[in-house]
Amino acid sequence: MKQQSDCVVIIPTYNEKENISAIIDAVMAQPHKMDVLIIDDGSPDGTAAIVHRKMRDEYPGRLHIVEREGKLGLGTAYIAGFKWALARPEYEYIFEMDADFSHKPDDLMKLYRACSEEGADMAVGSRYITGVNVVNWPMGRVLMSYYASAYVRFVTRMKVRDTTAGFACYRRQVLETIQLDRIKFKGYAFQIEMKFTAFKCGFTIKEVPIIFVNRENGTSKMSGGIFGEAVFGVIRLKVNSWFRKYPKHKSDGNK
Repeated sequence: MKQQSDCVVIIPTYNEKENISAIIDAVMAQPHKMDVLIIDDGSPDGTAAIVHRKMRDEYPGRLHIVEREGKLGLGTAYIAGFKWALARPEYEYIFEMDADFSHKPDDLMKLYRACSEEGADMAVGSRYITGVNVVNWPMGRVLMSYYASAYVRFVTRMKVRDTTAGFACYRRQVLETIQLDRIKFKGYAFQIEMKFTAFKCGFTIKEVPIIFVNRENGTSKMSGGIFGEAVFGVIRLKVNSWFRKYPKHKSDGNK
């Protein structure tokens, strides 16, 4: 009888045919068994077809896909993935990860250990916990990202240094508690909102140092607009928190 994985890595995609096969293989090669869920937003380049072929020929039962109609936003992609994972009780550890190798697949194990062995409820792959660890980023983008995170940290009073990070592991209880239907942002502010909500619910967030490498293949989906959403959206997030009662998590003896 094959051992069931307790981990699923959610990877949103749009036009990632250059990367998708290799990133799936890299996740599947981790020493701790991890399943993969692709959330594809109708990629016209055939990304979904590559995934379906690998599902059939290489990873039956371990590779999964949810196909959506058009580009509906990063936040809604992850929310769809979270709900898919929560409907399957075998998954205790649920990851967010980019498809373009900006997040090193081998760092998945660092996030997993932080949650499974080191007491974290949410582990964040952080670019800024030990200086500024990014490779091949234009200086303007480095400064924008770094100071946006510092600004968010000042406004929200979270101790998380990389507030916009999109490489993370959640213990199942976090996603069950934070009321996913109340998460409203779609871009970088989505990542802030998830961390802030987990923080307000009383969960332990641990940052794990990583090196973020800019994509080598395919086209970046980044834009200045998503940084703007992060900067201005955080004010609304903070103000709304004054009037919202956040559910508090119950202690888990398995931690």
